[in-house]
Amino acid sequence: MGTVQYRVEPNHLTKPITYKLRFLPKQTVGYDELADAVAKDTGISAEQAKAFLLATVRNIKEMLCNGMQVTLEEALTFAPSFHAKLNSPDDPLPPIDKLLRISVSATRPLVQYVQQNVTLERVGTEEKAPTILSAADTVLLLNNVLNPAGVLRLTGSNLAFDTSKPDCGCVIEGTRSGSEKQTQHASVSDTEILVVPHVPAQDDPWNNEYSVEVSTRYTEHGSLRTGIYSRRLRAPLTVDLAHLGELGAGILTGSENAPHVRVTGCTASATERLRIQVDSSLQENMLAFRLIAMQDGGAVGAMVPVVENGEFTLPGFAGSAVDSMIVAVDNYAALRTMIRNDYGGRLVDILDLEV
Repeated sequence: MGTVQYRVEPNHLTKPITYKLRFLPKQTVGYDELADAVAKDTGISAEQAKAFLLATVRNIKEMLCNGMQVTLEEALTFAPSFHAKLNSPDDPLPPIDKLLRISVSATRPLVQYVQQNVTLERVGTEEKAPTILSAADTVLLLNNVLNPAGVLRLTGSNLAFDTSKPDCGCVIEGTRSGSEKQTQHASVSDTEILVVPHVPAQDDPWNNEYSVEVSTRYTEHGSLRTGIYSRRLRAPLTVDLAHLGELGAGILTGSENAPHVRVTGCTASATERLRIQVDSSLQENMLAFRLIAMQDGGAVGAMVPVVENGEFTLPGFAGSAVDSMIVAVDNYAALRTMIRNDYGGRLVDILDLEV
């Protein structure tokens, strides 16, 4: 009987903080290690075993491309899957790289075998671990913004990792779906990481909320240690004003499958990037909406109080090409809860308004 190690870690993305179990791999094995094990079990050479493994994976790929589901009894099931939301049956499909995924799931016999043949071993909390204190986009000069066209700067302590190690690095994960290990690093040190972010796609366009974590080993055979940034990052949202339609464009939402707020109309003389800010007032039991410029301390539009679902008109600000914007609040209660619990009372989305 083998052992599976885990560590109890706080989940800072929940309010109040909850705790989760993190699996701690003793090592990462690949084709070579698996081939050695198969060779010992079957009597064939390690080279033959590796060739068989590579051929198996290659044939699984081809079968998936031919629309087949591959089920390896007592092991794994591979199958294409689709992630798309159409407003009508005749809508054009999204690009295939946004639409098509491959699902891999363990069969019930495999899960039962592992459950019956392992014991769990709790590993104590380590004092030294990556700590992310801040995250900012160096192009927009804004905190907690995940800009695909920028450079994300993470600061903190004990952040350095070996970029050649497959289990070490920086991972950006969508709060609803999608995860991407980052591969373009401008610099990596104990106190700072500069990364050109590859932002994973999520299920719906309004799902622009992400978490970021750093994993590292401080010695060659040391335990893998992971630090998660306590704040969520938000990516800019594109709003095509010419094709809003009846549904509008979802904004100011977390991981939900329906937007809390939608842009349903806008009077603008030119394409513009701006921000929409929502503050939660505990004393007055309301939300305050306003449009603001991209620069902190820049121009702001008039505040619009919101206390329930409905449509509201937000005025533009001095120097903006936007005269006014109409937003529909569809889930006031959920929006207010999210802002208070997850964003410290203030939520900001960057909107790329295209006329």
